[in-house]
Amino acid sequence: MAEQIVSPGVFQRETDQSFITPAPVEVGAAIVGPTVKGPVERPTVVTSFADYKNKFGTTFVSASENLEFFTSIAVQKYFANGGNSMLVTRVASGSHTSAASTDIKSNIDGSSAAKAIGQLTFANNFFEDEGDELQITVDSTEFRFIASDPTAIPADNSPIFFVATGSDAETAIDALVTKINASSVGVTVNDGATFLGISASIAGTAGNSIAIQTGSGTSGDITSNVTAAALTGGTDGSGVKSFTLKTIGQGITLNGTSGTSDAGEHFSDGSLKSGSIDNLRWEVSGVNTTAGTFNLTIRRGDDNTKNKIILETYIGCSLDPKSDNFISKLIGDQFTDTVTEEGQTFIRVQGEHANRSKFVYVHSVDLQTPDYLLNNGSQGKDVNGIFYKHSLPAAGSGSFAGATGANIPTDRTLKTFKDISSTDSQGLLGSDYTKALNILKNTDEYRFATFAIPGMFNEATNHSTAVASAIELCEGRGDAFYIADLVGYNATLTTVTDEAAELNTNFAGAYWPWVQVPSTELGKNVFCPASVVMQGVYAANDRDAAPWFAPAGLNRGGLPVVRTEFKLNQKVRDTLYDNKVNPIATFPNVGPVAYGQKTLQTKASALDRINVRRLLISLKNFIGDTSKTLVFEQNTTVTRNRFLNAVTPFLESVQQRQGLFAFRVVMDESNNTAEAIDRNQLVGQIFLQPTKTAEFIILDYTIQPTGATFND
Repeated sequence: MAEQIVSPGVFQRETDQSFITPAPVEVGAAIVGPTVKGPVERPTVVTSFADYKNKFGTTFVSASENLEFFTSIAVQKYFANGGNSMLVTRVASGSHTSAASTDIKSNIDGSSAAKAIGQLTFANNFFEDEGDELQITVDSTEFRFIASDPTAIPADNSPIFFVATGSDAETAIDALVTKINASSVGVTVNDGATFLGISASIAGTAGNSIAIQTGSGTSGDITSNVTAAALTGGTDGSGVKSFTLKTIGQGITLNGTSGTSDAGEHFSDGSLKSGSIDNLRWEVSGVNTTAGTFNLTIRRGDDNTKNKIILETYIGCSLDPKSDNFISKLIGDQFTDTVTEEGQTFIRVQGEHANRSKFVYVHSVDLQTPDYLLNNGSQGKDVNGIFYKHSLPAAGSGSFAGATGANIPTDRTLKTFKDISSTDSQGLLGSDYTKALNILKNTDEYRFATFAIPGMFNEATNHSTAVASAIELCEGRGDAFYIADLVGYNATLTTVTDEAAELNTNFAGAYWPWVQVPSTELGKNVFCPASVVMQGVYAANDRDAAPWFAPAGLNRGGLPVVRTEFKLNQKVRDTLYDNKVNPIATFPNVGPVAYGQKTLQTKASALDRINVRRLLISLKNFIGDTSKTLVFEQNTTVTRNRFLNAVTPFLESVQQRQGLFAFRVVMDESNNTAEAIDRNQLVGQIFLQPTKTAEFIILDYTIQPTGATFND
């Protein structure tokens, strides 16, 4: 049964069978880079910096020094400047796996648990006459085994069972062993020739309450040892796992314990000896054996018994797969792997129920309890005849263990901030980014406006592969703009312009020099490449104006930084801009400002400006989405007018918002000829005159003599 209704009332329920296919993930920006924790090479949406901290972490300690990755700082600056959502893809070197919950115990037999046992010795011809009776009481249910004529044994009707009489104690015991073990009543018996060995089917103290006795009116009796009247000696132990959780994130930082259990891993206040803000704990409470439910809480790894830091709580969990509160449905049981087809890497989702938890998923339910409550209100049993209440998890708490993969060395060998080098950028090389960038090529699954991989710069041979792949990603998608970094810290002007000359694309732009930014997590200022802060500048530009406005200048190009690597004068800014590099200028009473908006396109055209490229991206996204609704429609005037009626008003709105000087849309018989229609083509033409920005303001001052007349 899915639920138990106890008190009177009106109960209304809904069943959602709409099953709407989710749309592609659509966010303002995407970033790829190392993080402290989180799923590796799995694009994940975050909606705030706090959300990012919970999923991916921020600071870490290496050789007693507090550090932070560029990824974390970039996400913080993005949301601080008005960004509303971001797609984060963690990259790491080597293999990483999830952590699993330390034993979430049930009361069923485990390696360190003991079963209650007893021994019955037959005497006085017991069970050799019809009507002799052996009674076994388990969980308040009395199971009766009655001796019967071997030639006419009645049908069993639990809790009453009929057994053939025996000619002596040995044959009587043989018949009882066969019948009791086949009946699954909660005990297991074995043949001891003249005695019957009995043990509880489950381990633990619950078996100590099982009583053995003879029925009234029997012709004989049984002689027992000290454990005959009631089974004894059962002790609680580790138990069989009730269910197992796994972390969505990966890496050893998620391990709250060093082994597979919490034994010896706690301080006196209940805190984990190795618990941290970056790992998790689980807690089971409110176990209700009548209803078959329990509560599950996910806690942060650095809390303690009196000061619990609760991340998520799930009330009324069930192990009954028929229940709406089945734990796999309530929390989710999906995990992912990857598959490569036609050179494209795809994320493949395994599991039946979508994940509601941000931190864990149900890896397995080891002890399911289908129909926990039967129609008559009694409690169901498993195939071994054990009541389902013993399958429920015991109240208690634990952590997670068994994860592998470390991207944070303890000896401070990785290079961070201005120390990143061509052979070590935050512990990574360009080749570590290959799979993540390939996954993000899937436009049907992900959509984002800007893209960055802070820490990878074109100057370094070991990084340039990632830069080239990022450019290929944005060009192939056609709907995202890549904010590239050209050089490391302390580079020369000549090196910067040389690196820009190697690249030729209007889907990317570069800024220089490096900037010093305040790290809110470290509480100090650190040097970062410009891409760390520029996604936030683009987000503020889009919020205050539109993508077709230039994210530059004093109105929309202000950077949330302390200072630049050094201040640029007019001559250096001219050299940079002439070589397709956008300078970060510093002005008195203003501070650092992005003072350019060129793409990395070599040939002069409208698309060598960022605002025009981003205008085209915005238009193509809207018009492309509109056009998808026309695929497989009739190629008639009605369909063409549907297109025109959707696209024309949109372009008019862009024109009114200063994105276009003029436009024209053609989709009629002039371009949809009979030949095009026969080829199953619907042809449209869109002519655009993008608005240009005023980058060079020329003011002529003419000095005239006294008495001169000014003409209107």
